[in-house]
Amino acid sequence: MIITGIKSIDKCNNYLGVENESPQKMIIVEVGSLNMDLVVQMPEIPKLGETLLGGVFKMIPGGKGANQAVSAARLGAKVFMIGCVGIDTFGEKLITGLSNEGIDISNVFFHAEESTGVALIQVDSQGQNTISVASGANLCLTSSDVEKALKSIGNFDALVMPLETPIETIWMATKIAFHKGAKVILNPAPAQTIDPALLSMIDFLVPNEHEIGLLNGSAQKSDPDMFQQAEILISHGLKHLIVTLGSQGSVYFDGMTKEGVIFPPYKVNTIDTTGAGDCFIGALAVGLCEGKTIASAAGFASAASAISVTRLGAQSSLPTRREVEEFMDKILLA
Repeated sequence: MIITGIKSIDKCNNYLGVENESPQKMIIVEVGSLNMDLVVQMPEIPKLGETLLGGVFKMIPGGKGANQAVSAARLGAKVFMIGCVGIDTFGEKLITGLSNEGIDISNVFFHAEESTGVALIQVDSQGQNTISVASGANLCLTSSDVEKALKSIGNFDALVMPLETPIETIWMATKIAFHKGAKVILNPAPAQTIDPALLSMIDFLVPNEHEIGLLNGSAQKSDPDMFQQAEILISHGLKHLIVTLGSQGSVYFDGMTKEGVIFPPYKVNTIDTTGAGDCFIGALAVGLCEGKTIASAAGFASAASAISVTRLGAQSSLPTRREVEEFMDKILLA
């Protein structure tokens, strides 16, 4: 095995970087999806063929790309959103919501023949969920759209992307960001096999414990050997890998040292885990762009996502900078 083992965070400071925070407002570009989330909160999720009554319904703006963008914006970044919606009520509501967050929406495109993406989400009493997505206009974003948008934006500090737009848009955005020297953060969700050539241009790959087993093309869907999968990804030139583990925290693998470190979770009362991973991604991007060490950025992201799971919904649950800082201060004083 190349990966030699997991170390505790206090023994890994030598490769977690040097704190060098910048007071300047960072610029983050998000290439990703915009969906309207149709959420039903119920005591339990119905089994196949079963109908249950008594659920509470809410319509909440979502989409992994939009969620990550809002997360970063609320934490202090200047965010540019690149995506595609339909010419319909959902699309109008989504871009209005992003604009109200201070996010630049000039590169969110409208598609006349496809409806805005929709996610059907069921949330149980433990905060766990099932999600089905009709991608709609998200799949109409083109590489030329992305190229045009990034040219108009100019320089930026980080590119953040899930895999909910066509893969050619991911390639185009990554190549441009790589040549500009911007950080590239890829959230491989929904998971699919990733070309090694693409991996070599990515600074941070952030899958969850289920997704990592699908990224190499030959892995199992359930219970993948995280060490083995990390070894394969790093062998392709990946610089940094962070695997989120839900309530168990996250694990960081360093492409240079071939070692890993556990970032423990914050214990909170979970209401809804929808959007928690997106919250983590947006906060991680902000922390890294501010010059935080990897450990500090991951801790900042963990705090943000811990707050998010105590609230219902995706974008509606995302915390502000002040909320995260107050939460972390309370942890330090406890």
